[in-house]
Amino acid sequence: MHTALLQSSGRPGDVAHNLRVLDDAARAAAANGAGLLAAPEMFLTGYAIGDDVPKLAEPADGDSADAIAEIATRHGLAVAYGYPERDGETVYNSVQLISADGTRLANYRKTHLFGCFERDHFTPGDQPVVQAELAGLRVGLMICYDVEFPENVRAHALAGTDLLLVPTAQMHPFQFVAESLVPVRAFENQMYVAYVNRTGPEGEFEFVGLSTLAGPDGVARARAGRGEELVSADVDPAFLATSRENNPYLRDRRPGLYASLV
Repeated sequence: MHTALLQSSGRPGDVAHNLRVLDDAARAAAANGAGLLAAPEMFLTGYAIGDDVPKLAEPADGDSADAIAEIATRHGLAVAYGYPERDGETVYNSVQLISADGTRLANYRKTHLFGCFERDHFTPGDQPVVQAELAGLRVGLMICYDVEFPENVRAHALAGTDLLLVPTAQMHPFQFVAESLVPVRAFENQMYVAYVNRTGPEGEFEFVGLSTLAGPDGVARARAGRGEELVSADVDPAFLATSRENNPYLRDRRPGLYASLV
């Protein structure tokens, strides 16, 4: 499945504008043969929106979800996007995956909140592994800081995730996560990892870009620079199957030795 990563911060606070950016990216990605487009963490509203988080938060089946479902069906590709999710009085930092026919396939709430801003505005999710079937692949969802916990990604590996989508808001000076950690996570867990970042200054943050689609061999199939960019690469089930056959990490685990981890 050809997979596109939209590296963009859109326009913070302007949902209508960000939907137009997503529409344009979906059009370009589909023209390039992509079956999936992934956008960054909090792409719908912007990340550094402060006390506007509760005002701009929407339910998983809200108006913006309907608009993105229309974008997905019109361009014939699945779309994953980050957004602030409202569930009653509770707000989560979430990512939703919508299929090419407009079906809401999966919704994940960030389980590991980073820094005072996130802890002040969001409630952490409590479901570590969220998956959906897409084009013959088992697609898992995660957000930014979550991928920095090896237990999180290993849980996905043990649950059979083939492609892990990680919308992110990775900021300076932590660019080593995109450059080094993400390819290692893909290799040690034998999966593809799509890490799609924001870019440029936003409030007190400086997002570093460097969006990456890494394969199970630890090699980046696509890597963006520091600016606005749309990159893409193939997620190949046959290559993944061969890699898993040749790499013994998951087979050689000894879970009985790991009780101290929990």
